[in-house]
Amino acid sequence: MNSSTDNRNELVVVTGASTGIGAATAKELAHRGFHVLAGVRRETDADGLRADGIEPLILDITVESDVAAIADRIERDPRPLRALINNAGIAVNAPVEALPITQWRKQFEVNLFGHIAMTQALLPALISSRGTVVNISSVGGKVVLPTYGAYAGSKFALEAASDALRREVSGLGVKVVVIEPGAVKTKMPERGIATSEVLQAEMTTEQLSRYGDLIEAVTAQAHSFTEVGVPAEHAAKVIAKAATASRPRTRYTVGRDAAILVRVSRLVADRVLDGIVRANLRSIVKKARTSAPSPVAVVGVPR
Repeated sequence: MNSSTDNRNELVVVTGASTGIGAATAKELAHRGFHVLAGVRRETDADGLRADGIEPLILDITVESDVAAIADRIERDPRPLRALINNAGIAVNAPVEALPITQWRKQFEVNLFGHIAMTQALLPALISSRGTVVNISSVGGKVVLPTYGAYAGSKFALEAASDALRREVSGLGVKVVVIEPGAVKTKMPERGIATSEVLQAEMTTEQLSRYGDLIEAVTAQAHSFTEVGVPAEHAAKVIAKAATASRPRTRYTVGRDAAILVRVSRLVADRVLDGIVRANLRSIVKKARTSAPSPVAVVGVPR
């Protein structure tokens, strides 16, 4: 890897850098000597992140003018763009029947179309520098748990788009990498739970009778992330490694739970996996009703 002094002459873009994996990744790359353009949603987030090697920029990846502005910022900088880290994301979970179509569209707008917009805008710079696109997917892009249909659907689509892009630009010297985290200690599960509780209050009586126990199980599982998830800093090191490797793997998992789930999903039939998921969720509800969730019982799901 280049020395830190040399890396100062290279740019890296990290979206969704306000908190969690994005903030940790921005700090890790700055520590390695890169100049990081860190996309945040609010000025208060920018103030908390600004540091040597980190230049916060207001960036909503679903806003065309924001995307154009960061592309212009890079075009005016003489330093090459080493990598684009497409990390921004949201998670709103509810059963397929009960999740409003507006929420489905919102998740795809952020988790897929926003990343495509960023990639399209910065790809000319990445081709010029023979840089790397790193798309932060999820173990949910491989294995879907109940109520994660919209979130996982957007991640499955991101995985497909990543495969297409990799095969399109490999001859141009651009690398494309997918990161698949399992349970990570971030604020995303808390925000998702809060939104899910609002949606649950809007469900019909019939929907609540059908899915109430299931929602309880998934919520208990999400709460357990604060105990069993890997630190965001651990995910950041994996992402930084992928972004700076001269010949990175096409995919990296983050966390033991993600590695196990991805492997199991390749080996067992769908019905068998359905049974494993049901048994695991029943176990989580039982433990949640008597005590704190046990780490052994938790199957990792999207960060």
